[in-house]
Amino acid sequence: MNELLVIADPGLMAERAAWLENLARERRLSEHTLDAYERDTRQFLTFLTGHLAGPATLGDIRELRPADFRAFLAARRKQGSGARSLGRNLAGLRSLLRHLEKKGLVNAAGAAAIRSPKQPKSLPKPLSDTQAITVVSDEAQLHDEPWIAARDAAVMTLLYGCGLRISEALDLVPADLQKGATTLRITGKGNKTRLVPLLSVVFDAVEKYRTLCPHHLESSEPLFRGARGGKLQAAIIQRAMQKLRSAFGLPETATPHALRHSFATHLLAGGGDLRTIQELLGHASLSTTQVYTGVDASRLLEVYDRAHPRA
Repeated sequence: MNELLVIADPGLMAERAAWLENLARERRLSEHTLDAYERDTRQFLTFLTGHLAGPATLGDIRELRPADFRAFLAARRKQGSGARSLGRNLAGLRSLLRHLEKKGLVNAAGAAAIRSPKQPKSLPKPLSDTQAITVVSDEAQLHDEPWIAARDAAVMTLLYGCGLRISEALDLVPADLQKGATTLRITGKGNKTRLVPLLSVVFDAVEKYRTLCPHHLESSEPLFRGARGGKLQAAIIQRAMQKLRSAFGLPETATPHALRHSFATHLLAGGGDLRTIQELLGHASLSTTQVYTGVDASRLLEVYDRAHPRA
């Protein structure tokens, strides 16, 4: 924060702080996104310090032109930022400028005139059916403590069996999985709620963990606990997956999030409807889900190349 006070005047810093608070309180953006927006705007203000030869003011922001934003993106690219990072940089700046524009402090047209960098198309990398089933099984878990092995298996089963994001799985409380339930209500990105089918194999995995867990699980407290009883952190599951990669010779792309990709890809390969898969994943736009059609096509071509006598 001391660094920020040097690169922008108090008025601009106060407005930036209000914008970040608004994103957290009213728009309920994730902590990860807030951190990224804070960092992006800090980098922009740092750039402006050199670009304008002094700490930025609201007046300076008001006078910015498209060329100034292009200069910032060029500087970031020179420092090694790729298209995705540059696109997020620009998204954060536009959000801040819209906040200032609504208060009549600046005109956001300069940033709006800049075209976002073209994003490279990268397909999700799911696990095969066999790999996914291996990863979520009790027998595969590599922890000596039975309840922790059961916990890791339960979390990974939720990711693959319900298509959850890891944050969504770790935010669950015992009351979310009542005995006899056939659906699971999930609150995802943007505070949007969706229902996903709760397969018996998923419920059984969670029940095994609950039975073995040595910590008292209040109905409204976190379901998944760390070794000392606090809320389980995503990094623990990521490390568990890293050990599984090593033990079973899985590719580096085999991450907890890859289990969510596998859920979608395997549903699509089995004849699942794209619109239904969109709802199950909690995607706001169908275009986000359509990337899995590319994954499925890639897999078909791999099978063709491997198996067809004329390939």
